[in-house]
Amino acid sequence: MDTDLLDLLKTVDTPTVCNAIEVAQGRRGFNRFTRGTMLASDPQGGAMVGYARTAKISALAPPTEPADVIRTRRMDYYRYMSEGPRPAITVVEDVDYPNAIGAYWGEINTTVHKGLGLSGALTNGVMRDLGDLPDGFPVVAGSIGPSHGYVHVKEIGGPVKIFGLDIHPGELIHADRHGALVVPEDIIPALGGAIRKLLETEKLVLAPAREPGFNFEKFEAAWSAFEKART
Repeated sequence: MDTDLLDLLKTVDTPTVCNAIEVAQGRRGFNRFTRGTMLASDPQGGAMVGYARTAKISALAPPTEPADVIRTRRMDYYRYMSEGPRPAITVVEDVDYPNAIGAYWGEINTTVHKGLGLSGALTNGVMRDLGDLPDGFPVVAGSIGPSHGYVHVKEIGGPVKIFGLDIHPGELIHADRHGALVVPEDIIPALGGAIRKLLETEKLVLAPAREPGFNFEKFEAAWSAFEKART
C-alpha cells in the first residue's frame, strides 16, 4: 500500500472513509460495512488499517477434537497471523455469536498479536483486560466479558462474517469505534484524492456554521456551495 495513503487513512475515521469511497465511486450505495453497535478498546485511539488475516473461534463448549489437533491448529493460527502482507489486522469470527462468552482478546493475546506485527483486531466476539491491553493495538469487538470460556481456534484463513460484513483474507480493512468497512480494491488508487476532496468540501458548511452570526441565510448559501462541490 502507498505509504502516503496509509498515513492518511490512519488520520481519518471510518465514517469519513465510508463517504470517501462513495466519492471515489461517484455514487451512493456503498454497503460493505458492519451493522450494529460495536465496542472499541480505545475509543480515542484512532483507526486501524490493514489487510485481513482471518480465523474462526469458539468458546461455549470444550472442543470435541483431540487435544493435539487443537494444539497444532493454535500454533498454525499464530504462524498464519505472523505471515502475509503488512499492515495487517486480525479478523476473527466467534461462531458462538450472538451468544459469545469467550474473551479471546485479553492482555496476553493482544500483546502476542502486536508482537507478531499485526495492527489491531476486529471481532464479533469478546474482549477483556481493558486498561491492560497494549498501546497501539486497538480491538473492535462485539462485547466485553470476564472469561475465556473454552476458547479454541476452529478455522484459519477463510471467509468470515463480522456484524453482517463478509470479509475475505487479504481485503483492506478500516475500523474504529464506529465499526469497520472493506475498502474496494478498485478504488484504492483514487481513495486518497477522494478523502482530501471530501474534507475540503465539508469545510464549505462546517466553517461558516462555526462562525459567530451564523443564520439560515448563511446556511442556505453554504449548503448551495456544498452541493455544487460534491456533484
